Amino acid sequence: MQSCHLAVDIGASSGRVMAGFIRADKLNLVEIYRFNNQMMNKADYLCWDIDHLYQSIKIGVKRAIEEQFQPISLAIDTWAVDFVLLDDNDQLLTDAVAYRDDRTDGMMEEVFRIIGREEIYQRTGIQFQPFNTIYQLKALQNQEPEILAKAKTFLMIPDYLNYLLTGKKANEYTNATSTQLIHLATNDWDDVLIEKLGFPREIFQSIELPKTSLGMIKADLVEEFGVEFEVILPATHDTGSAVVAVPEQSETIYLSSGTWSLMGVETEKAIATPEAHSYNFTNEGGLDYRYRFLKNIMGLWMIQEVKRLFQDQYSFADFVDLAKEADHFNSLVDVNDQRFLNPDHMIETIRTVCRENNQAVPETPGEIARTIYLSLARSYQKTIEEIEYLTDQTYKHVNIIGGGCQNEFLNQLLADFSDKTVLAGPVEATAIGNVIVQLLATGQLTSLAEARQLIKDSFLIKTFRPRRNE
Repeated sequence: MQSCHLAVDIGASSGRVMAGFIRADKLNLVEIYRFNNQMMNKADYLCWDIDHLYQSIKIGVKRAIEEQFQPISLAIDTWAVDFVLLDDNDQLLTDAVAYRDDRTDGMMEEVFRIIGREEIYQRTGIQFQPFNTIYQLKALQNQEPEILAKAKTFLMIPDYLNYLLTGKKANEYTNATSTQLIHLATNDWDDVLIEKLGFPREIFQSIELPKTSLGMIKADLVEEFGVEFEVILPATHDTGSAVVAVPEQSETIYLSSGTWSLMGVETEKAIATPEAHSYNFTNEGGLDYRYRFLKNIMGLWMIQEVKRLFQDQYSFADFVDLAKEADHFNSLVDVNDQRFLNPDHMIETIRTVCRENNQAVPETPGEIARTIYLSLARSYQKTIEEIEYLTDQTYKHVNIIGGGCQNEFLNQLLADFSDKTVLAGPVEATAIGNVIVQLLATGQLTSLAEARQLIKDSFLIKTFRPRRNE
């Protein structure tokens, strides 16, 4: 049997269980099981099916064993901000309400009446998004105060899945920073913010760092799987894991491209200046207390929704080809317009915004796709300029990681617009970063520098240069 580390990587539309191991001085990844993840309406809320996610993880583990893999450890990463609450019997008090649910409408303004926006940013360094956990908790406090009063445990999505596997409760650092309730100076829960907002302090668990072992899986799971293995904390925020897999950081801006686009740089110190606040940049926690100084951009969610509305008549590759053919069309939208967060009809919302801005209205699938890709590339270009201003540094490269790096049309647009060399890959950056942390935790790798060299040696990275003379 092949010893391996299992990376459970769950995004907003799908999840997968992957086996990672070093062989012949190369890091190898094998996809074991892929499963869907989608929001559903439940009790008037838009929710995630948390039981489906847990059962899917178990199926993935069993299939890995069937395929002759011997798990040494397992680690889970997911998207950020969402959570569940448990009662004093460790039973779920809440569903896993999704960040796209509208329960947080108006909650930022309510929080700002209690504690000022500037103070929140100075204390946490986290960008303002209406779905941040702080505003979700405020919504729960307003709408269902009896639930919050009964709560004994706050766990984010990967924390809860880890609890189901091990019985141990902990809040992992990188994901906890996305709550906008972690203090920059202490890297721990901000008791002042929590007290001012009237949230029960006792529900928040101890902050644990990536590379921490939560121990072995529970006895009943050992019996079910027929094997025993350790559960390790990666950077449980999927972007945190993805950034671990960016091979070169010194002169590189990273772009984690998927449902969301996360664009930024890795820093040793947080940048929580008034200018960073005005540009709405965030300082999310990273491995070994590094910071991910980045901006959250709407991302490929827009084309995913368009694909759905066309009833999957076109593949993502088809949309790229159609966008190329529509080279006469150059309308742009602000991809960070909150109307694109969860519109009733993405295509009609894009058309409405174009009309409002007195631009040509996209009608064909190619024109719609081109509007999205051009708008994303322009947003990336603007964000690059902001990063260079805020860090007072010029960067040579943009390294796109994640599934979106396979869109070569968008990669080339970014190279042309930014006049920078664009590096594309690795594709499976999040799962790679997840496995890397497990390898560091178990001593098979000794440093992040060694890990990033291993990534360079193991995975294909494509280069896109600006076409200055075309």
